[in-house]
Amino acid sequence: MKRFEKNLVLIGMPGCGKTTIGKILSSRLNMNFIDLDEYIEKSSSSTIPEIFKKGEEYFRDLESKAVEEVAKEKSSIISTGGGVIKRKSNMSILKENGIIVFIDRSLEDIINDINTETRPLLKNNEEEINRLFNERYDIYRKYCDFIVNNRDIDTVVNDIINLIGGLKIGEKID
Repeated sequence: MKRFEKNLVLIGMPGCGKTTIGKILSSRLNMNFIDLDEYIEKSSSSTIPEIFKKGEEYFRDLESKAVEEVAKEKSSIISTGGGVIKRKSNMSILKENGIIVFIDRSLEDIINDINTETRPLLKNNEEEINRLFNERYDIYRKYCDFIVNNRDIDTVVNDIINLIGGLKIGEKID
């Protein structure tokens, strides 16, 4: 497969598998992997829960700055936080040099698997996850170039590899 020059940006609900899928894709495609939340933690020297203690808006500002920095990369897989879509500017910047893939996973599977201890916005568990899902689902669909249903990790990885294998280098996606 030819080297894919655009970034592959993974969006979706917390717990949909973005980081796991991104790491596997990185290995299989020999592309750099960037986890946006890890990038924020490293650049701020704070954990995501520590940052959220200063407020969600403070976190979103750090997230937007991180988006500006990582979007300049080429041939990278970027796993975003679930709320990156809350700012239109984030998505515009990521689309400039990226293909946006929405990892669509059922709410039931997310609820069964998610660790709310490490996810500050989900501290009220199922009720909060339902609220976020209802608030964000249509926004994920709006900003993505492609939707991949997460039935199982291997299938999703193969679907994404097949998807980008069918794109021409430099092809514009509308």
